Amino acid sequence: MFAFVAQLSYLNWRESCCNLARSEGQLSVLTVIPARLGATRLPRKPLRLLGGVPLVIRVFERVTALNIGDASVVATDDNEVLNVCRQYNVPAILTRGDHPSGTDRVAEVAQHKDFRSFDFILNVQGDEPFVTAEALRAALSLVISGAAPIGTVAVKAEHDALRRPDVVKVVRTESGHALYFSRAPIPFLRESADSELFDTLVRQHIGVYAYTRQALLQWVALPPHPLEIVERLEQLRPLAHGLRIGVADVAVATERGIDTEEDLARANARWNASVTH
Repeated sequence: MFAFVAQLSYLNWRESCCNLARSEGQLSVLTVIPARLGATRLPRKPLRLLGGVPLVIRVFERVTALNIGDASVVATDDNEVLNVCRQYNVPAILTRGDHPSGTDRVAEVAQHKDFRSFDFILNVQGDEPFVTAEALRAALSLVISGAAPIGTVAVKAEHDALRRPDVVKVVRTESGHALYFSRAPIPFLRESADSELFDTLVRQHIGVYAYTRQALLQWVALPPHPLEIVERLEQLRPLAHGLRIGVADVAVATERGIDTEEDLARANARWNASVTH
């Protein structure tokens, strides 16, 4: 059972989505924003205020303004978030509450009858109000071009990122596919004489994903993998099972996602500074 809130009216919004997905010769992109209310580090995160507006609404506004996909929808596990979306005329779907990851929640929405015709799915986390167009386009271009069935992005990282478990690191093959993601410091510098080469290899993963429909459904059909469980990184599930993940470089990292009270305070300071200038 689900609830759905349309930006205009349910029928008009549904018809516009279907028309986009059916356009002759046009590949259509659905952007899904997973927003779970039960976060532990920042309780009630989707509803916390950024610039006086709930965070999940700010993320939707950002995604809409960037105009990367053809339709956008919030995927939430809670009626309270759904009702807030209704108040702001933001499309939203109520999903099951037992999904092990945001990608599983995204897949439920992608399989909904109103969205089955979309060719590609873009996953923008519900705590990323400053996500960049460069990051979204880079991830999406990997899957649209056929370079990989799953696309994500990374940015050159400073050395201090290696020591921080909240910063996810990634190492890649020569062809640009992920070898591994970890909260641990990877790669490891064995000899200081190789530090110049090492500097070119340290990359911070940016948690934006694009998928072909088939790859997304393959991902969520797989059982959680031990590496995913111990690292608490959902992208290790498809990687460990042999699905390729393309990793594109972006020039500038997006602002960190909002996971803690400190993150929220920093984001509000940035928001207020942008408004006053």
